[in-house]
Amino acid sequence: MSTPFSPEESLRYSRHFVLPDFGIEAQLKLKKSKVAVVGAGGLGCAVLQYLTAAGVGEIKIIDHDVVSLSNLQRQILYSVDDLDKLKATIAGEKLKCLNPNVKFQTIDQKLNSNNALEILKAVDVIVDCTDNFPTRYLLNDASVLLNIPLVYGSIFRYEGQV
Repeated sequence: MSTPFSPEESLRYSRHFVLPDFGIEAQLKLKKSKVAVVGAGGLGCAVLQYLTAAGVGEIKIIDHDVVSLSNLQRQILYSVDDLDKLKATIAGEKLKCLNPNVKFQTIDQKLNSNNALEILKAVDVIVDCTDNFPTRYLLNDASVLLNIPLVYGSIFRYEGQV
């Protein structure tokens, strides 16, 4: 039987294939999906790693910030070698090592009302991993205008929301 997965992918995703109500069909949907992750900080690092490991086909990483020493205790994708480098660029490089089957587009600029629709178009899901209200409102507006589902998460001290 022919499969849309390479032998390496078949082994990589073998645990997904045997999950009840998931299997090859759902993994293929992941492989064909495109996700925009806005924010590559504490929450974004975890989201990006899991989406990459799970086999999402294309991931846009959008963040304009650089790695600082105070990030390293919670932004586990980065190391001291990454200080003062752009988060989106570094995240894309590191995640490619985790799963070379995923295509990454890194966008090292701040989203605003002039560029959000262009940057976010043509994805299946937008994931908001930001930490400020103006960007959250912008992402909500963009998701409504583009008719793209928006998933958000937030962390405050010892509490989290999704």
